[in-house]
Amino acid sequence: MPHQIRSFLDEGISLSYEVFGRGERTVVYLHGMLLDSAINHRLAEDLAAAGYRVVLLDLPGHGRSDKPHAIVQHRMDAYAHRVVRLLDELGVERAVVGGVSLGADVSLQLALAAPERLVGMILEMPVLEQAMPAALVVFAPVLFAATYAAPVVRAMVRLARRLPRRRLGVLGALMGMVELDPDDMAAVLRGVVVGPFAPTVPERVSMTVPALVIGHSSDRLHPLGDAARLSAQLPDARFVEARSVLELRLRPARLTGEILSFLDTAFETGHAWRPEKPNTARRPDIQRGISRRARGGRGTV
Repeated sequence: MPHQIRSFLDEGISLSYEVFGRGERTVVYLHGMLLDSAINHRLAEDLAAAGYRVVLLDLPGHGRSDKPHAIVQHRMDAYAHRVVRLLDELGVERAVVGGVSLGADVSLQLALAAPERLVGMILEMPVLEQAMPAALVVFAPVLFAATYAAPVVRAMVRLARRLPRRRLGVLGALMGMVELDPDDMAAVLRGVVVGPFAPTVPERVSMTVPALVIGHSSDRLHPLGDAARLSAQLPDARFVEARSVLELRLRPARLTGEILSFLDTAFETGHAWRPEKPNTARRPDIQRGISRRARGGRGTV
């Protein structure tokens, strides 16, 4: 689908974003850590085809946006501020904001800092308390390599940049990570660790922004337990369990339908559920089933 690539300056930092569709209702969707907007192209195309305007922002340190090395620029709350500035740039007073992994956590920070700018949130594979051990296992070696083996990493980056990324489908979308300079990687990882990682539980239970939480049981970096508990903590949320970590990228029809249902409801009613539809994802029996899978399953989302 043809789309526009734009940029704007915020406090001296150039931020790149892509716009799909021309609908009156705006959805902003954010990428995961060390990735970029390409990971969400398919979803943006599908939502735009359904009548929404979808905006994919490259956060600082990612994609086409500037890559400042000051750690403070990569705190979660600083990223949330950039999303507010994007809405200002678009002339949009309120939108649904969401994202995958890092993008989900940034959306939560935005709901804490500026809830008046949100119609709703889409929280795909949030990284919260249960994910911390896996996050350390995954990202500590990346930070070590970026810091102490930069020449080797740069050689790998040069090779990765020669690959025809657009022809590689989902694999190409995941290559944003291996195309970053090691100094850029290190700055992002240090900033995310230093700043507030996610709102506290008391802050979450006080949030009134409607939310769709998507989790799965396939990996430990994005635990199903984190997603399920978050959906129970948020006062106005619905929960959907994905069949795999890549379902929304490889076989998106089912989850895209859930997302469209949530978007229609949030924009039309201001809630996650229509009044006549029970919130089955929050029923005790449903929650008990989720909890058993989260404890005894293969891993986390």
